[in-house]
Amino acid sequence: MDELVTWFQANGGFWDSNYIGLTTFPESGRGAPNHTLFAIPRSLTLSSRTSNLPQIFGQRAWRHFRLDKGWAGLILCMMWEDARTDSSKWSSYLSSMPTSFDTLMFWNEDELKELQGTTIVDKIGKADAEREYHEKIVPAIKVRLSNSQGLTAQTQESQSREDLFHSTLISSHYSIDRYHIMGSCVLSRSFQVEQWDGVQPEDKPELNHAASDMDVDEGTQLHDTDHDLEGSEEHKDESDDDEDDTADVSMVPMADMLNARYESENAKLFYEEKELKMVTTRAIAKGEQIWNTYGNLPNADLLRRYGHIDILPFPGGEEGNPADVVEVLASLVVEIVLREGHGTDSALKERIDWWLEEGGEDVFVIEMDHVIPDDFVSLTKLLMSSTQEWEKARDKGRPPKPKLDAQVLPILLATLEARLRLYSSTIEVDKEIMDQVKSGSISLSLKKCQAIMVRLAEKKILDGAMLGLKATGGVIANRNRDSGKRKRTSDGAGELRLTSEDAKKLRH
Repeated sequence: MDELVTWFQANGGFWDSNYIGLTTFPESGRGAPNHTLFAIPRSLTLSSRTSNLPQIFGQRAWRHFRLDKGWAGLILCMMWEDARTDSSKWSSYLSSMPTSFDTLMFWNEDELKELQGTTIVDKIGKADAEREYHEKIVPAIKVRLSNSQGLTAQTQESQSREDLFHSTLISSHYSIDRYHIMGSCVLSRSFQVEQWDGVQPEDKPELNHAASDMDVDEGTQLHDTDHDLEGSEEHKDESDDDEDDTADVSMVPMADMLNARYESENAKLFYEEKELKMVTTRAIAKGEQIWNTYGNLPNADLLRRYGHIDILPFPGGEEGNPADVVEVLASLVVEIVLREGHGTDSALKERIDWWLEEGGEDVFVIEMDHVIPDDFVSLTKLLMSSTQEWEKARDKGRPPKPKLDAQVLPILLATLEARLRLYSSTIEVDKEIMDQVKSGSISLSLKKCQAIMVRLAEKKILDGAMLGLKATGGVIANRNRDSGKRKRTSDGAGELRLTSEDAKKLRH
């Protein structure tokens, strides 16, 4: 680590060794205890904008191989700089990078089976990443630019393949395995560093950033990249015109050394015209770890992106991550509505297509408060509505209001029950396993324990949401029977209707 600090300072980085040190924390990798302030010159960040490779390769050729789209260009820059060893400005930095990961990208099939029922496995994107490698990286490395169709004008601008990618280094520095490692470094450690636009920090409006990688503060704020560039772990969806410039995706030495934990943040990254600054946000005791934030992500996402989970104590003696969620796919709602005899495939398809065109969600997220999302209720009512009601909603361009009533509650409940059955084990079984692990009566691998904690948290959320729906159904039935104060529906049936927020208040 001393070598990394020496390199950092030799290249213009500010590092106050009187207040900051680097050490290893259990299960979290590297971290920096002690009160800190350090600054990184913009020129020391590593991106496709700061590396010389795109210029040497030729900008036209770079675009021809679509290396200006997604993360492939940055990953190739990192592999190339790493292959240059001491000739690279970032040699010491790259040699400090992890050479292995415990993220889901590197789990085997048996290990991934422990996550059956969760939706996180479908987000790993290994196949997409490997397609990017074979469609972009391999052709760019292997094809001599002087022989590339339409690129003969670039031969004077670019060096040959051998000059850039020496054949003896292909297997060691440009392999698919190396691509995955470098891609995982980008996924877990990168920031989005926009070019300076001349606006002073106090005058520039706040930029929204998604809840993911390292956090940055308001004003001239850096965006972390994970949500901005998602589509797979190492693959950007190139069809989204609204996504930010991928040349902004940058590796930021030292800033990426800070760990994160739920609501433990005590430092944020700011940027200025010539440098980026890590600034503490509260007093930090001597020996206390300095935390950035990943944006309070659920354990499923933490495990996929970073290879760890957050476990915090809950009231009542339980533990977990307060940011955990469970996802319910709209396709499952359609399946249940069909199963219960509401509509036909063709009729529901028309409604789903309209729903999506109007900006409706196709995944519904239930959080730790167990409240059913309004969109979940609204879509269910849309699918169950009569032809007349459906045509009225379509003509007005507005889906049904998300009112919980006696008609929609059974479908919502059936959907959650079906969602719960997707897991290969029950809540009781998983609880028993973890109790045995804690007591020391059995020993399991860390990966299996992490998978159990992820799926157990999701099942608890589903269970809590179902209990809430049942309680809401009971309240509706009792009030309809006893109060006599009923709203009239279009078909004449009287019933009390509650919003999702109303139901939450009733449960509490």
